[in-house]
Amino acid sequence: MNKNHDKYRGKLEALQGTLQDVQSSGEQSAKTVELDQTRVGRLSRMDAMQAQAISIATNNRRKIEMRRIAAALQRIEDGEYGFCLSCDVEIAPQRLGIDPAATLCIDCAEKSEANPNR
Repeated sequence: MNKNHDKYRGKLEALQGTLQDVQSSGEQSAKTVELDQTRVGRLSRMDAMQAQAISIATNNRRKIEMRRIAAALQRIEDGEYGFCLSCDVEIAPQRLGIDPAATLCIDCAEKSEANPNR
């Protein structure tokens, strides 16, 4: 295994730990909003429902990021880390430094963004 892979593994594991730490508080915020009008006014309920929707969306993004991190850690274990999943070219270390879970080289990522239906 490459020395840099150990560095990236450390970053990925730290990110994974951080996301797991905030997951429980995010799940608490996403719980169903109680609709008792005698306790909470309509505008307060609407605010609570909006906060709940934001929390659900944040939780979904967190779960996606956790899957990306788990997949990157698995690629490290399999010896396939650091190579573009599209063209098999080595992903630039600067790109991995910014996003250690990156799966595409910059060229393929740009092509993917330009043509999302691809």
